[in-house]
Amino acid sequence: MAGNTFGEVFRVTTWGESHGPGLGAVIDGCPPRLSLTAQDIEMELARRRPGIQAHASPRREPDKVEILSGVFEGRTTGTPISLIIYNRDVRSRDYESLREVFRPGHGDITFLAKYGLRDHRGGGRASARETAARVAAGAVALKVLDREGVQVLAYTQELGGVRAARVDESGIWDNPFFCPDPDAVAAMAVRVQEVKAAGDSLGGIVEVRVRGCPAGLGEPVFHKLDAVLAQAVMSVGAVKGVEIGAGFAAARMTGSEHNDPILPGPRFASNHAGGILAGISNGDEIVVRAAVKPIPSISREQQTIDLEGRPRTLVIKGRHDVSAIPRIVPVIQAMVRLTLADFLLRQKAIK
Repeated sequence: MAGNTFGEVFRVTTWGESHGPGLGAVIDGCPPRLSLTAQDIEMELARRRPGIQAHASPRREPDKVEILSGVFEGRTTGTPISLIIYNRDVRSRDYESLREVFRPGHGDITFLAKYGLRDHRGGGRASARETAARVAAGAVALKVLDREGVQVLAYTQELGGVRAARVDESGIWDNPFFCPDPDAVAAMAVRVQEVKAAGDSLGGIVEVRVRGCPAGLGEPVFHKLDAVLAQAVMSVGAVKGVEIGAGFAAARMTGSEHNDPILPGPRFASNHAGGILAGISNGDEIVVRAAVKPIPSISREQQTIDLEGRPRTLVIKGRHDVSAIPRIVPVIQAMVRLTLADFLLRQKAIK
């Protein structure tokens, strides 16, 4: 299976499955002498860990990480960093009824078409459990960004049609939806309970804001910064759309409305470009939004087929989230961090 590695200079390879012994990441290209401990990584993992929010999967994984290589006496050595996270709360028997049928909205049917086999126990490599390795790698990328003064802020902008009307950054991680608007949090809680009682699921929107990114990152053609950011965020399983800056709203604007006036500094009077022009960062705040689909595992009856192509009805049981939000927030944040760490190190390599 190709496509398990991301990045050019700061390269990350993830491995493992949801119901295997464990999963992890190998990071190559991390600069030496950066402070890094297992606790640094576990702080980030705690935000996507299952079994925390009341509306999330009750699967309880401690998500403790072991650093197997690349760190000596609390500092990176410049050699490959290998991380492992063991799976401790696996209940594969919950998926036995799915051995012969395809789950609507999942990759079961496409995995079989590509590889001639599939792992029915939670989706194998396509499982959201794989994203724990991304978050762990993103914690290493954070060390690179901190050194350069780059901050990546992520939060839930919308869940189940309830949208944050304001952004109070101080309380984002202190509520069960990682939402910056306390009033929206209350409305989201009501909406989630309604949908959970109906046996259904919800989607939403995650917004990411990058501050302190220097101008000049990215290339003007195939390796545009916004193109690679879109790829990085879109590689997260539940994401079905990505926009930068004004995004799709730009299609309804005129040029005079969308163009950001340039002021002495230089600085910009507005930020419809989302901090990127011609694929290259312009020094302004980078703004990325991700549209997250509803969780496909629901307890309502669905139409499907079995391995023989015969019609079946399916009700999925087991331990599942009502929404990928908020646990997907740190995952998307990690992918943005990985992208920016890679582009920062690419830029240093040419200067």
